[in-house]
Amino acid sequence: MPHLCPICRSENCHICFELSDDRHGYPGTFPLVRCDSCRHRFLIAEFDPAQIVELYTRYYPRCSFTLEDYRPSVEVRGIAAWFNGAARAAYSRVPRNVRVLDIGCGFGETIGYHLGRGCEAHGVEADENVLRVAERFGLNIKTGVFDPAAYTADYFDYVTLDQVLEHMTHPCAALLDIKRVLKPGGRVIISAPNAEGWGACLFRRRWINWHAPYHLHHFSRRSLRLAAELAGLVLERTETITASEWLHYQWAHLATYPEKGIPSVFWTATAEQSRAVRIVLKGLLLLRRTGANHMITRLFDLFGIGDNRLYFLRKP
Repeated sequence: MPHLCPICRSENCHICFELSDDRHGYPGTFPLVRCDSCRHRFLIAEFDPAQIVELYTRYYPRCSFTLEDYRPSVEVRGIAAWFNGAARAAYSRVPRNVRVLDIGCGFGETIGYHLGRGCEAHGVEADENVLRVAERFGLNIKTGVFDPAAYTADYFDYVTLDQVLEHMTHPCAALLDIKRVLKPGGRVIISAPNAEGWGACLFRRRWINWHAPYHLHHFSRRSLRLAAELAGLVLERTETITASEWLHYQWAHLATYPEKGIPSVFWTATAEQSRAVRIVLKGLLLLRRTGANHMITRLFDLFGIGDNRLYFLRKP
């Protein structure tokens, strides 16, 4: 039975390879499929809303976070911001004093950031661990799957999704729902892994940003534009900007790649690391301090083949 592309509806698709959760040990394997028409890549994995909450609350690492771990994100500018790739975050592109909704707001750090810049800030997060932070600091965060009925129509100036749209089961429907809560002329800013970049090409199935089964979709410029058009949104431009730290994570990921179904000793904070692993990770930290990862990342971004893309959409 042919696979149907969820974006362009083409049957011109083929399986690239099987993936498993090589970070947190969620059981199972999941085929990664590529559409040859719009170059969209998608995972064959279906989750209902209850399974999504369980997946992120039980397996994602924020279950070990404490209230003391909460730190509002801060604005970074200048050479340090460029060197580290700080501008790769969608939330950092939102101006001051606007109404903003951050879908997939993590541990609430971005909500604190927006509040500190005079914004009316709202958040949505599937991981129920964020409730501890929301209750303690009075943040306006809803848990579960984004539901446009929970918000006033045509309300927000900006909606951001930082490394989130790729997690959604039905991204076209999600963008249509986002359009409903966005003001006419309002903006959607999306950051997402770039499966057309050098990392996916070189590291193949061990590229960190396949991140199965959490990442269900990997967009090309064409597939994101088509998804936006289906939702009645306009893709105005894209940028390739990647966090320099990601390359350090990639090397560590390769050095500690786990057996299927076993949590990674690098990605799992509570996992016990062998002496050999500790030595390798210390060596990679020394490499990071040289700035080599940063310069490599900036170079690939310059050529448009970095690991992260920003998409800027507008509601007409």
